[in-house]
Amino acid sequence: MPEQDNRIDEIAALQEEIAQLRHAVVSHAVVDQAIGVVVAYGGVHPDHGWDVLREISQHTNTKLREVAEHLVQWPHCGWLPAGIRRCLDAALERRTPAAGRDDGGVRGPVREDRER
Repeated sequence: MPEQDNRIDEIAALQEEIAQLRHAVVSHAVVDQAIGVVVAYGGVHPDHGWDVLREISQHTNTKLREVAEHLVQWPHCGWLPAGIRRCLDAALERRTPAAGRDDGGVRGPVREDRER
C-alpha cells in the first residue's frame, strides 16, 4: 500500500506540473502578442516591448499577464483601463526618440486616440 500511495502522490504532482506548464505556455503566448501590440501602437523596437509591459505592470501594480491580456483585447474592444493607458503612453514617450534625433530608435506613429 505505501508504494501505491507514493505512485498516487507522484501522479498528482505530475498532473499539477502539466497544468502549470499549460498555463505558462498560454501566458507566454499572450505576452508575446501584447509585445506586438506595443510595437504596433508605439512604434518602438520589439526589444523594448517587454520593458514597456514590465514597467506598466510595476506602475499599475497589475500582474504582467493581466496587463498583456488587456493590451491584446484592446484592438478588439476599443477600451483599455485608464491606468494602463496612462502608463503605456508614458513608457512609450520615454522610449520614442524626439523629432530630429537620430539615436537608432523607431519613430512611433502619432497617437491621437489617447482618450479612449
